Amino acid sequence: MYAVTSAEMQTLDRLTIDEFGLPGRLLMENAGREATRVFLAHFADRAQQGVGVIAGRGNNGGDGYVIARCLAHKGFPVRVYLLSTVDRIQGDAAVNLNLLAAAGVPLIEAPDEAAFSRCQPGMREAAVWVDAIFGTGLHSEVRGVFRQAIEFINQLNRPVLAVDIPSGLDADTGQPCGACIRASATATFAYPKVGQLVFPGVDVTGRLEVVDIGIPPAIADRARPRQHLLSADMVRGYVGQRPADAHKGRTGHLLVVAGSPGKTGAAAMTAASALRIGAGLVTLGTAASLHAVMETLTLEVMTTSLPESAPGILGPAAKDAILELAQGKACLALGPGLGPAPETGAWVGALVRSSPIPMVIDADGLNYFAGATEALRNLPVATVLTPHPGEMARLLGTTASAVQRDRVACARDLAVGLNLHVVLKGARTLIAHPDGTVWINPTGNSGMASGGMGDVLTGALAGLIAQGLRPELAARAAVYLHGAAADHLARSVGPWGYLASEVMNALPAQIAALIAGG
Repeated sequence: MYAVTSAEMQTLDRLTIDEFGLPGRLLMENAGREATRVFLAHFADRAQQGVGVIAGRGNNGGDGYVIARCLAHKGFPVRVYLLSTVDRIQGDAAVNLNLLAAAGVPLIEAPDEAAFSRCQPGMREAAVWVDAIFGTGLHSEVRGVFRQAIEFINQLNRPVLAVDIPSGLDADTGQPCGACIRASATATFAYPKVGQLVFPGVDVTGRLEVVDIGIPPAIADRARPRQHLLSADMVRGYVGQRPADAHKGRTGHLLVVAGSPGKTGAAAMTAASALRIGAGLVTLGTAASLHAVMETLTLEVMTTSLPESAPGILGPAAKDAILELAQGKACLALGPGLGPAPETGAWVGALVRSSPIPMVIDADGLNYFAGATEALRNLPVATVLTPHPGEMARLLGTTASAVQRDRVACARDLAVGLNLHVVLKGARTLIAHPDGTVWINPTGNSGMASGGMGDVLTGALAGLIAQGLRPELAARAAVYLHGAAADHLARSVGPWGYLASEVMNALPAQIAALIAGG
């Protein structure tokens, strides 16, 4: 499913009206009627006690007037509070505003803070609210009477249906514009908005329901939004079925280069996760003095010693040894638990420029490129980077909080700028591709906030590439299945406290459920 920015949604509206020929007033009527259906599905009982519709000056307010009229026709007591004066309302919104009187809907003007304050005693009587203040075009700080209204509605602590998007939420970044409605449910039009699918926008959107307002799919395909929401059906198409005569020689051989003193578990879990997701063979290369440890941590994984410059630290001679090991392998997973030693970093850049096979670079493998991402530009093989926000910040020379303020833009800019694939981990993990498309993953939960989860993801992703899946598809499938495995544990074990190794071990069952259509 497409997920759209505010500009993309404006393009869809314009093409539908100007080229397809569907009048704007009909789109508004469809939007209001479908939002009314969502409202009644969630709040019909509360609505008997009184509904307040709070509306702004634009088309979002017009949608609100349609909802008020539809509710009044069904016998619900409704009042509309307009954060403007009637004479300032124009276009299709004005047409629907003028229909309120005939429908018997009271309209109260509150164009400024003083007027709004006088309305507040009456507003407290409404048992449920419809938020129709701002639509998807807002990107600046909410001020004046609009901020006052948003804060008052939130303070009432009553159920709220947001029309298209919670007022005050940036539709592109998911960040509040100073103040933002906390909706119980949102009826969004045609396609979900990016800001509703990423945090913190997810939290204020409530139950998200996408409603059809008449925009033809062909129009959306023409506009080609650059964001997509991952789904089980999509991932099922990537993973598919395995031939009955498959054997380990045909299901891929992965090379993992990972581990350092104190971080042997990261290397072991990365390797084992590749097997859990179906890779036929995995060879784990690690510093010579750690080899015996790795052999005891892994059973099915093959291990090999690499040259070290100090105990547990890979030295410059490791590069040529890794390149030799890479011959005949299908993918290289580089970085989990590799450690920050400068002598290791000295050869990592040369290795990635010389790799003959696709790569997944994670953790310490990424940190060596902090402030030096030019070395990752236009690599000779398909490459996936899997940073968490802190690692992403180091790559971009910024802060983790800056990354989190606009995760989609950060992931896209890095993927396009370096011509590789980026998996930006975190709540609602993003997968960005060199063509600028970004996929938003809906699976996963806060119980994943513990050590080792990223190592499991790296192994799963590299294991899918080793099996022959294209890197962009492998990234989407691994992220989805990784989160789905954690969701299963959150339901069956508890919301948190499960381990990364348990997520790893749950991967086969999630593949089975996916193939079965569960």
